[in-house]
Amino acid sequence: MPRTTHANEYERKLLQNVEAHGWQCTSVSAEGGDEDTPPFSYTIGMHHSFGCPEFIVFGLPNETAHAIFGIIANAAKAGRPYPLDKPCADLINDFECIFVSVPREAYDEYALSALWFYDGAEFPLYQVVWPSKAGHYPWHAEAAAGFKAWQPLLGFVE
Repeated sequence: MPRTTHANEYERKLLQNVEAHGWQCTSVSAEGGDEDTPPFSYTIGMHHSFGCPEFIVFGLPNETAHAIFGIIANAAKAGRPYPLDKPCADLINDFECIFVSVPREAYDEYALSALWFYDGAEFPLYQVVWPSKAGHYPWHAEAAAGFKAWQPLLGFVE
C-alpha cells in the first residue's frame, strides 16, 4: 500500500499528482551543474495506478523523459501496456528503445521517491534504454565512451 500522508511540499505534490494523473515524473540533475553526471528521470505511481512497472531513463532532457513516460502511462492506462521483452519504436521518433529490468539493489541510488511512495512494498522498475544516433546501444562495442557514460546500464541485457 503506498503512502497517503506527506512530510513536505514535494511529497504532498507527488501524492496529488499520483491521485490526479496516476503517476509522477521526477527528474534529477547533477548538483552544481556537473556535466559529467547524466541527468535521469523516473516514474512514481505507475505500478500502483496501472499495474505496470515504474520506469527510469538517463541522459535525456526532463521534458523528453516526461513525454516518453506519458506515452507508456497512456498505453498502460488504456489496458495496452508495452511488452517489456521487445524493442519499442513508439517512444522516440526513428529509434527503438529497449526495456531493461533494474535489479532491486539499484533502487536505493536512483529511485528514492518511489521507495518512499511504496513504503517498503515491492515494485518493478525498468530502464528505458535508447540508442545513439548511429543506432548503437550502450553495450554495443562501437558505442562511444561518452554515450555509455551518459546512459549507465542499471540491469543486464539478455
